[in-house]
Amino acid sequence: MRRDLGDGYELDDDPRRIDRETVHRYLTEEAYWAFGRPRGVQDELIDGAARVVGLYYEGVQIGFTRTLSDGHTQSYLADVYVLEEHRGRGLGVELVRFSVDEGPLVDTKWLLHTADAHDLYRKVGFTEPGDRLMERRS
Repeated sequence: MRRDLGDGYELDDDPRRIDRETVHRYLTEEAYWAFGRPRGVQDELIDGAARVVGLYYEGVQIGFTRTLSDGHTQSYLADVYVLEEHRGRGLGVELVRFSVDEGPLVDTKWLLHTADAHDLYRKVGFTEPGDRLMERRS
């Protein structure tokens, strides 16, 4: 599934198009949640994902999301990013919206963990967890 955003930007969920080196470099060097993640692990996470989405500018990957899911009731959004030089254009909202609202998992309950970008996720319907959510950290 592809969507043209105009001005040279597009979204695409074709896993063959993901620039794995670019994703790995960003996640291990820039993202607080994945510092030092081995490339082999990152490749396995992409291969095992229910869906991956790339955000592209003139054919070059500038953003990414990865979704884990049971395929029926629950999905988890992970590894979301947009390169800093492309932020401030609403692309993060469109990337997340495309990932959760325009694919095969649209009818599942969505979860995510984040230390930032709460306002972005609220625009797509995410809220703080209720009193039934618990977490066991590694």
